[in-house]
Amino acid sequence: MASVWKGHLRLSLVTCPVALYKATDPKGDINFHLINPKTRSRIVQVVKDPTTGQELDRKTLVRGFEISKDQYVLIDPAELKALRIESTSVLDLERFVDAATIDRIYWDEPYYLAPSEKSGAEAFAVILEAMREQKRVGIGKLVLNMRERICAIEPRDNRLLLTTLRTQEDIVKASDVGDIAELPKLDRRMLEIAEKIIEQQSGQFDPSTFRDRYEDAVRNLIARKKKGQKVTTAPPVEKDAGTVVDLMDALRRSLAGQNSGSKTRAERFLERTKGSKTVASAKPTRKTRAAKKHAA
Repeated sequence: MASVWKGHLRLSLVTCPVALYKATDPKGDINFHLINPKTRSRIVQVVKDPTTGQELDRKTLVRGFEISKDQYVLIDPAELKALRIESTSVLDLERFVDAATIDRIYWDEPYYLAPSEKSGAEAFAVILEAMREQKRVGIGKLVLNMRERICAIEPRDNRLLLTTLRTQEDIVKASDVGDIAELPKLDRRMLEIAEKIIEQQSGQFDPSTFRDRYEDAVRNLIARKKKGQKVTTAPPVEKDAGTVVDLMDALRRSLAGQNSGSKTRAERFLERTKGSKTVASAKPTRKTRAAKKHAA
């Protein structure tokens, strides 16, 4: 596998030559091409100047940054190369943190770091094992695709797993999305049933059990058409999630469905939560408690 970056990993005064490799491989993804259905020829995209209509060679093009409508500052590749900073060739382990302190929303794309020369294998092994013993994640920076990226580095087998991290400016606050500003206060009994459902569906994460059903269906379609089989189309069947009119009833029926093997236990739990059909209720105020006490 070809590396996407080469340089040196540095811990204080200890350095070793390393190479960076992608940790994911989307080669199994299905990719389509644009085809002219009359000739069955693949469409070729041509680069043209919209002003002159002249076809251009991509190699002759330069990058430009738009400063106003249709006005660009042109940047020469040599000018970009002259801006090289240390992280283009050196990956410094600047700080070590507990992985749990990095919010998962910041984790981006994974890569592998491996020694690129035998002469640096020993130094690489020292850094790797020291990090493994300390159970810490290293934080560093490197330049990828013309952008300096902050990254988290941790041991993974006999390699280092490097994951690029998003910056704070990249993150959208949860409070900035959605139309509902505040969620309603809930009946505690509904929460107990929901927690019971989650408890019964708990288990270990196993990625091998997950399949992309849509991609499988597309592969099946391609295989059938390759064999010349006739494919009939029909409107997609959509499962109607429906509108929950009685949340408590829906929760009870969900729990009962999960407990088909131990129905008696589920019935006992559901018996304790009976008596409420409200979707959501606010906590009783002093006034309502006093009214109930007076009515009793």
